[in-house]
Amino acid sequence: MSEKSAFAGVWCPTVTPFNAQGAVDIDALGRHFSRLNDAGIDTLLVMGSIGEFASLTQQERLQLIQEARSLSPLKMVANVSATCIPDMLKLAEAAWKNDFDAVMVLPPYYYGQTQKQLMHYFEALDAQLGGKWFAYNFPARTGCDLTPALIAALAAKLPNFIGIKDTVDCLSHNRAMIEETRKVRSDFAVLSGYDEYLLPNLLAGGAGVISGLNNIVPEYFAEMMAAWRTGNLPELARLQQQIGRLMAIYTVGDDFVTTIKTAVARRYNSMSSTSRNYGGTLNAEQCAAIDRLFSE
Repeated sequence: MSEKSAFAGVWCPTVTPFNAQGAVDIDALGRHFSRLNDAGIDTLLVMGSIGEFASLTQQERLQLIQEARSLSPLKMVANVSATCIPDMLKLAEAAWKNDFDAVMVLPPYYYGQTQKQLMHYFEALDAQLGGKWFAYNFPARTGCDLTPALIAALAAKLPNFIGIKDTVDCLSHNRAMIEETRKVRSDFAVLSGYDEYLLPNLLAGGAGVISGLNNIVPEYFAEMMAAWRTGNLPELARLQQQIGRLMAIYTVGDDFVTTIKTAVARRYNSMSSTSRNYGGTLNAEQCAAIDRLFSE
């Protein structure tokens, strides 16, 4: 495991609550963070995919950066990804001013990218970001894969490039990313973007996981990290099976963001389930399925 990375462990990519008027609900975010602060996780990712960054205005994103930091003592990373680099740099500047620990960036999306283009893009971005950063690999959404060879080459050149969220539903991709980057950096953090990959990631020498279920049951992931560190194999097996069972949440409804928010709202009554994705509101049968899943 990449214990040499300060960002090893369990991350929660937090949801972004909205109030009845559709505005960002900072009070609800504070209640959500208060629960996460006590759950034993390590890092909060603000405005990731589950945080609906692509549906937020630039002003809303700046507001979240300005107000989120004071709500938690945990390490905090801001996803500053955008299709416009000046917007990204403004978000990164705000993150540094508000004492975020790092930022995260997707590759360019919409326009297809070659590996050569991606190399030039990240090198140019590194020179402008002004601090530590993570890459976010989500080829199902961006249309391009950040290959292990590319990431290792960048990690060897760029000291401020400190890790990657690898959201690829393929264990061999995650393993190859760990193996290639380990050849050039002992402190580089490879984090899986799939909940049930925490244990396989650790077994391969990775740094941990950034996973949506941490919004609902962060204690399971914190307990798994504790069991990993103490070598408690029966507990690891129990938790892996439990997390695997809960992966069924991603089959409920049309929109995983609304489904995760609905589960948080029903389990903790701390926020609205509203998201900015259309048509994802769960019906009574789907809500009952979520209740059953988390009551077993």
